[in-house]
Amino acid sequence: FQELRIPKPDYNLGVGSGSHAWQTAEIMKRLEPVILEEKPDLVIVVGDVNSTLAGALVAAKSHFPVAHIEAGLRSFNLSMPEEINRRLTDHISDFLFVTEPSGIKNLLNEGIPKSRIFYVGNIMIDTLLKHKEAILNRAILKRLGLNEKEYGILTLHRSENVDDEKTLRRIISAVQEIQKMIKVVWLIHPRTKKMIEHFNFTNLINTLDNLIILPPVGYVEMLNLMASSKFVMTDSGGIQEETTVLGVPCLTLREVTERPITEDIGTNIVVGTKKRKIVSEVKNILAGQFKKGKIPKLWDGKTAKRILGILDKKLGMLRNNLK
Repeated sequence: FQELRIPKPDYNLGVGSGSHAWQTAEIMKRLEPVILEEKPDLVIVVGDVNSTLAGALVAAKSHFPVAHIEAGLRSFNLSMPEEINRRLTDHISDFLFVTEPSGIKNLLNEGIPKSRIFYVGNIMIDTLLKHKEAILNRAILKRLGLNEKEYGILTLHRSENVDDEKTLRRIISAVQEIQKMIKVVWLIHPRTKKMIEHFNFTNLINTLDNLIILPPVGYVEMLNLMASSKFVMTDSGGIQEETTVLGVPCLTLREVTERPITEDIGTNIVVGTKKRKIVSEVKNILAGQFKKGKIPKLWDGKTAKRILGILDKKLGMLRNNLK
């Protein structure tokens, strides 16, 4: 909030962590009175987290229009909670703002009317481009004793990677090999740290001399670290998009991605979680044999303006129809 100069919210639901069912239900319980009191012209939900689905459900059941930003993304893997959130949210939304062409295709295939779908670009890239000066700031590199393009980054948080002992062991084994070739900075998620301790991997990680373990950092510092890195290994959806715009090679430690444009024309490769494939692609990067990639259409920092233009034009018509 401080770094991005986001104003203090008028309401904070204060839900916190919990199981998917508990968290989604609690958000709905606390959000409903706010929406009924405020009577908004529109409820905007973003992304694919539990609050996205909860917000859309409360609004739709209270008969308020819903706009979903980042609509249409699909991994086609229903074991991922984000996939369930995405699909359900899209089908109860009135405005579907899409980041890439695959989103349009997915929504049309699911029977959603074309009139609800709008290709506007990627709103996360608006934020990235607004903070371009962070890319030039090398303060965190100096503090950590890092040199530009002489380290790789690792982030890991998804349950299918960190909650499964065999999968987490394979990834750590790959890191063990990679850090012999180049320094690796692991920004460790609290969930991941907990599972490393649970599976007794702490001692193994502590033996890796060329591995730097850091707690999560703020957005601006993360942007700086990514832009200055040789490559990024991650299971994050957003980082796949950010590295494509930054021109930094990205290895996605998952079997599928819901953001295929980052692999089709960007700097991303989905490598899975097998040690051999991860290490092989890192060697390609270090040898200068990695694709360059290009920035997708409409990822230009003007997505928010396009969304506001559409809403300004369409919302009056929608309000009249609701009457």
